[in-house]
Amino acid sequence: MTSKPVSPRPRWHVLAGRRAFLLIGLVLLICVPPFLNAYLIYAINLALIYVLLAVGLNYVIGFSGQLVFANGALMGIGAYGTGLLMVDAGWPIWSALPAGTLLSTVVGLIVALPALRLQGLYLALGTVSFAQFALWVFIHWERVTYGNAGFVLPSPPPAFWGLGKDLGLHYLTLLMVVLLVTAAYRIARSRIGRAFIAIRESEIAAQALAIDLTIYKTIAYGLSAFYAGLAGGLFTLLLGVVVPESFNLFQIIMQFAMVIIGGSGSIVGSILGAVTLVGLQEALRGFQEVQEIAFGALLLLTLLFFPSGIAGALKRWVPGWHEDHHDNRDAP
Repeated sequence: MTSKPVSPRPRWHVLAGRRAFLLIGLVLLICVPPFLNAYLIYAINLALIYVLLAVGLNYVIGFSGQLVFANGALMGIGAYGTGLLMVDAGWPIWSALPAGTLLSTVVGLIVALPALRLQGLYLALGTVSFAQFALWVFIHWERVTYGNAGFVLPSPPPAFWGLGKDLGLHYLTLLMVVLLVTAAYRIARSRIGRAFIAIRESEIAAQALAIDLTIYKTIAYGLSAFYAGLAGGLFTLLLGVVVPESFNLFQIIMQFAMVIIGGSGSIVGSILGAVTLVGLQEALRGFQEVQEIAFGALLLLTLLFFPSGIAGALKRWVPGWHEDHHDNRDAP
């Protein structure tokens, strides 16, 4: 009995897939910004920075299944580290940005040590407590952080490759996003990524497979802290000023919402969640009190109707859309 040959997928399935979406987005981000005004370039740069934050947070929440809320504080540490090295030590951006990122990564690894003993709600409360403690330090350690008033980066602002601050920072940020999103896909398909998924599904089963929970959880925390620290440094360059209120509880909620709305366990979902919420934030910039209500409503609707977020809905409804390691709660 001969088996029925499988017909190849139509070409338009490929064009509607994840890779085509990412490639088209990259081409637009390279070609279009020189023709945009300063505000639109700022909004695009802000979305790219939050893409880094969401992808980094997805390492611990989406892939490893750890309910961690420390990324807002780690972003702040990267921002303060980068900015203070430029203001007080006179370091150029090319050395201040890596140093600020490294500082945030080290702090993230230190935070991971007690966090490894916690799970679930206790882990969430512990990391929120760390984030609030970091905010308290940003506000009250005035001799170092300049307190509530914050500080402004040296002027004139740095230029990049002769393109000026806005456009040069855009291409620097885009380069970092491309490199780290590519790295995230490679990690997700590697032994490390498979270990993350195993830990998320069942820590007991992961241990039975000889997966060292301490090592792999620490790697997840370290990767997340690295992404957050780099995003914080770029955030400092974008705004040209560092103030504590940029890293408050709202920042934690916003980053968590990006991961859930975009799709927990999905890298492209992190991108979609970041772009969606930054777009919503900019649309409601004149209505600050409405932003939190809108974010909460969008998060609630996602949990009720699209448990796997935007990426899960695309995977279910768009032919040709596929992504490994996705949380398949929305699958039919």
